[in-house]
Amino acid sequence: MQNIKDGRFVKNEIVEWLLDNGGLDMNDIAVQNFSQEDREHFAQLIGYSVSGWGELSYVSDESFAQAERMAGSTDERDARIAALEAILEEIRKPLRQAACAAFAVHPDDLSSTPE
Repeated sequence: MQNIKDGRFVKNEIVEWLLDNGGLDMNDIAVQNFSQEDREHFAQLIGYSVSGWGELSYVSDESFAQAERMAGSTDERDARIAALEAILEEIRKPLRQAACAAFAVHPDDLSSTPE
């Protein structure tokens, strides 16, 4: 994750120079077969705002949640942990329902905290 300052990713001067002087533009890059992670990072390197970056089709919810937390002055490690905890909580809800159905138990009979 690229550093964030004032709600924007800190752009990389080399990447900016390559775009300005390398004979390619964003449309040329868009049609290439790059991975989602490379596209996410590239958009950070060119200095996208965090909110605008989060609206790009190739930015994952996890990455956007992490960036939002970083923009809110949380360090990268804590932001990543918080984002993953939020995702796990969303996954846990339907799994509890499935466990109740599979094992014929009432939700109150399941522990509410992981062991």
